Amino acid sequence: MGMKWLDVTALVLTIIGTINWGLIGILQFDLVAWLFGDMSLLSRIVYTLVGICGLYLITFFGRLKSDIDN
Repeated sequence: MGMKWLDVTALVLTIIGTINWGLIGILQFDLVAWLFGDMSLLSRIVYTLVGICGLYLITFFGRLKSDIDN
């Protein structure tokens, strides 16, 4: 049950990050910087958490492979 909570949290934060990158790419608008300030401590925490969650989600590949093999 604990991993499911972590998986969902990581997925939500990564989705927020991808939406932010999409806004930056399409509209040149950084939502995180707009909400929390340009490279403020809170912005940096959000960026860091999104990055860590993205790295964590790499483990999904291994879990998907093991699910396919079973």
